[in-house]
Amino acid sequence: MAGAASLRFSADMSAISWFPEVGLGDRARVGGKGGSLGELVRAGISVPPGFVVATEAFEQFLTALEAGEPVRERIEALPADDLPAITACSQALRSRIEQTALPEALSEQITAAHAQLCAESASGPTLAVAVRSSATTEDAADASFAGLQDTHLWVRGTLDTLRLIRSCWASLYSVESISYRRHRRLPEQGVSMAVVVQRMVDARTAGVMFTRSPTTGDRSVITIEGAWGLGSAVVGGEVTPDRWVIGKITGEIGVRDISDKAIQHLPAISGGIRTEPVDDAQRRTPCLSDDQLSALCAIGRRVERHYGRPQDIEWAIERSSGEVLLLQSRPETVWSSRDAGPVARAAGNPFTHVMSIFGGRR
Repeated sequence: MAGAASLRFSADMSAISWFPEVGLGDRARVGGKGGSLGELVRAGISVPPGFVVATEAFEQFLTALEAGEPVRERIEALPADDLPAITACSQALRSRIEQTALPEALSEQITAAHAQLCAESASGPTLAVAVRSSATTEDAADASFAGLQDTHLWVRGTLDTLRLIRSCWASLYSVESISYRRHRRLPEQGVSMAVVVQRMVDARTAGVMFTRSPTTGDRSVITIEGAWGLGSAVVGGEVTPDRWVIGKITGEIGVRDISDKAIQHLPAISGGIRTEPVDDAQRRTPCLSDDQLSALCAIGRRVERHYGRPQDIEWAIERSSGEVLLLQSRPETVWSSRDAGPVARAAGNPFTHVMSIFGGRR
């Protein structure tokens, strides 16, 4: 593997932070996803345990690469509308990062953290983990890189974990991610990548929860969407999920929309995920009970209170224990951005002003 000898990493510098050690204030070091997971732990919310490979590791790795050939300067020179140039640049940069070995001291720190995570699990050395990109600019209230970088599910073994950490770093230079930054003229100097390594949840049911209606912006309801198996099928749009709309205060279920859930994502024996058909008896069976919906709503209210604003939440229910676990919480941005601007022109008559607001919401 190329370039290992040229990379330096101080053995005295810790690149590892465990979830309870970080929060949203540490986004510059652990990225949006890492900071949010730590913040959820601090709020007393159940989260699968894990650690973050901090941005210092990425920065030193990238600095060593740039000693041979520019990376950030090359990206900033790209025209935003030149897709062929962006594609060629992306392919070259991703290949360089993925083929360059990690510094020995950094590899040892990650290996030790991975071993500790395995030791704390009943699965031991066979523990499956998720390796998740955590960019410093993702999941922010004003702009989000969410979904533009890689996530790898059901990863087994230290060697694959080390390899896929580099893959997550490389995904910061995907065509989509570069294009996003060039169109918004964002400086490359402020962009960095941490990586989350987290115990996988063998989910019986998983999905998303919005503490504000994603269709109407109504803050008095919680919308829950879910399907059988891992949440990747829901997030990726491969299955039409069941959907419930629930009163945030009353707990009354106003909408029950049970879909035909034809497929589910399950862990593959060799690693990664596989797609399987859902049994006929379960296809149109609700994937959540009313008690589970109530438990999810209670968690959603707690998370929203903690953050002080509506949230977009990923959740899963453990197959064996039935425990509800959160995998991510990020600010809801669509309706919040609309709220930031005036909803009606000011009028001399206060009554006219109020009626103009409600008259526009039909």
